[in-house]
Amino acid sequence: MERWPTSRLLSTAARLVELAWNDKLRPLGLTYPAVLTLDAVATAGPITPGDLARSVRVQAQTMGPLLSRLESRGYIRREPNRFDRRSQLISITELGLTLLEQSHHQENNVLSAVNLDSEDLRAELLAIVRHTNFN
Repeated sequence: MERWPTSRLLSTAARLVELAWNDKLRPLGLTYPAVLTLDAVATAGPITPGDLARSVRVQAQTMGPLLSRLESRGYIRREPNRFDRRSQLISITELGLTLLEQSHHQENNVLSAVNLDSEDLRAELLAIVRHTNFN
């Protein structure tokens, strides 16, 4: 691993963190992608599925099945978009907000054995997320 390029280390670390987070979220009935989606909906307010997919940085086709699962469990609701009858608006429910808050508590425990609260690391990760275009 000492010879791996930084991008490979980052990718491997991200996968390991996602796996650890999924283990913590499993008792809540959530997954890492579900939490990202709920977080985006909670932050944006009512949002179209296309805008939501862009916000979470996934393909629109990936978002559909996830939204169906979240809706069937009562975490989100879909309503007709009164400004565009061809689309829907997604919003988070009270149950979704409650689970999202619980997931945030679990998120803080994912890597408790490793001190990753370095401001430099956070700044570098924010730069990668903000300035990397995956189109």
